[in-house]
Amino acid sequence: MSAPAPNSDPSGPLPRDRRGTALWTALGVLAAVVLTVWTVLAAGEHAYLVLGYPAPGLVTTLGVSLLRLVLDLSAAVCVGSLVFCAFFTTPRRDRMVSPDGYAAVRAAETSAWVWAGAGLLLTVFDAADSSGQPVSEILAPTSLLELLGALDAPDGWLLSAAVAVVLALSCHFVLRWRTTIALSLVGALGVLPPVLVGHGASNAGHDFASDSLGFHVVAATLWLGTLFAVLAHALRGGAHQQRVALRYQRLAAGCWVVLAASGVVSSLVLVPPDRLLETRYGALVLAKVGMLVLIAAVSVPLRRRAFRAGTGTRRAVLRLAGLEGALLLGTLGISMGMAHVPPPNLLARDTSASELLIGYDLPAFPDPTQLLTAWRFDLLLGTAAVLLAVGYALGVRRLRAAGTSWPVGRTASWMAGCATVLVASSSGLGSYAPATFGVHMTAHLLLNMVGPALLVLGHPVLLALNALPGAERGGLFGPREWVLAVVHSPVARAVTHPVVASVLLAGSLYGLYLTGLFQWVMQEHWAHTIMNVYFLVTGYLWFWSVLGTDRTPRRVPQLARLGVTLGMMPLLAFFGVLVLSMDEPIADNYYRTLDLAWSVDPMAAQRAGALIGWLGGELPMLLVLVVLLSQWQREQGDDDAEHEGLFERLESTRS
Repeated sequence: MSAPAPNSDPSGPLPRDRRGTALWTALGVLAAVVLTVWTVLAAGEHAYLVLGYPAPGLVTTLGVSLLRLVLDLSAAVCVGSLVFCAFFTTPRRDRMVSPDGYAAVRAAETSAWVWAGAGLLLTVFDAADSSGQPVSEILAPTSLLELLGALDAPDGWLLSAAVAVVLALSCHFVLRWRTTIALSLVGALGVLPPVLVGHGASNAGHDFASDSLGFHVVAATLWLGTLFAVLAHALRGGAHQQRVALRYQRLAAGCWVVLAASGVVSSLVLVPPDRLLETRYGALVLAKVGMLVLIAAVSVPLRRRAFRAGTGTRRAVLRLAGLEGALLLGTLGISMGMAHVPPPNLLARDTSASELLIGYDLPAFPDPTQLLTAWRFDLLLGTAAVLLAVGYALGVRRLRAAGTSWPVGRTASWMAGCATVLVASSSGLGSYAPATFGVHMTAHLLLNMVGPALLVLGHPVLLALNALPGAERGGLFGPREWVLAVVHSPVARAVTHPVVASVLLAGSLYGLYLTGLFQWVMQEHWAHTIMNVYFLVTGYLWFWSVLGTDRTPRRVPQLARLGVTLGMMPLLAFFGVLVLSMDEPIADNYYRTLDLAWSVDPMAAQRAGALIGWLGGELPMLLVLVVLLSQWQREQGDDDAEHEGLFERLESTRS
């Protein structure tokens, strides 16, 4: 790789600025360690006794919390460095990473190895901690394997460590800028497994708690990790200092909003408001809220004052980010204490079977009134539907402000698609989908067929390429370049091949319901969420590749798209026939375990679901056929017009 680009900011950091940054960082790390140790020691054995098992000893207790601190810090640096390379740098002309991006990728590789090591050690320490045994007593392979098979939390650390190993190996060979976008996504997802099997995944309201904690952890990881990457960039005198600082400010503001909103939701679920002052967990929640308010109160005014006064960008970044990093590290130390102390919600003993399995009670039969009124907002898909609708509207508004028209039909289709996703995930359909197979198949149909078809007809990629800002001359890559990088990536070309997309779509039927996988998925909230996301994504990929109305990674011949559609229709019908002919209900044990106050005949619900999936699935296929045939007719008309024009020119030449 070539040498790093010269510093674009003539006012380089003074030695005292470097010393100040190092001092603030050291104070932040020290505060995180002290707060972690203090909260663990203050909790004592009570944190274990209330859960019904003995304390495993000081070495194991402190080891779990301090290793988790190391893992969270190294994971943040890894993910933040990858995000910095992907979204804060401009690649070279051959689309290889720039010198600044290369330095960030090397930092991500080193921190990923630390992340993996901490995750492997945490697997052992957490197994001992969760079973109330000193770590020295479970080191025998047979004892450790038995605990890993019986406990969920250690498996989360092991999976996170596996993701870290994949990232470390990938970063060692990565030289293409586009690859870092995918690695950033993998890294952000890699911090989630421990969260999804932690305290928030248990007891009533765990659907809200798990989703909000997932948002919380990802936002904190992005903010802290990107801050360290920006600091490292300033210290080495990287390019585009001003633009990097401004882009970081936007990211930090967004992460603060996500942290605040998700923190409020998870806190309301895990600790009742009237017990905030009565419990140790509530006190930690209030302390964390105070730190977030302090970060906003200190960082925002100082940042505005520094840039308004004309301070050199590198110097301003070092001074302000050093302080901000110290406050974030202190907040991380408080989070370690919250992970160690059981929340009051976890100790509730009057939880029903349905609350344990799906997070909430369903006291009434799912009649049409309940399906219309029993809303329970899905924090992932519901939020995505709202944000996608708002983002699309802002894009259309931007185009119109620039004097460019955008068809109303596309906007209506997109908004209808977002509304479909919202209804399928958050209305009574979404609430009752885990409780009865017929309602589940209705939600499946909306997420996998109807919603994606309407979204694709909204031409979102074309809108994004016209409305999003691109890179300025000599500046950082912008959102338009990010969209193009994803659309033209080999992965996008592979998954939008009609055959591959059809296999993925059919897998949501045959691979889920006919293999026993469905019963296992429904027992875990995180698996249920992944299932819904899979429905939506695979449906979108299929309609995106077959309809051919939007900007796509590959152009598929009209006849091939028509053939794929005609081939999918009997697959849907055959699935319906298979389910109708079954003698036993799908996931019968799961539905019986719910122990609801009302009941439906499982075979009747299954037959209704089969008919809904069969007949309802054919309607979007007919819509696709109509679109394809109209496209074909239009193309034939264009060809006929071209031939007539050629014939007229030949006749005029002869005459």
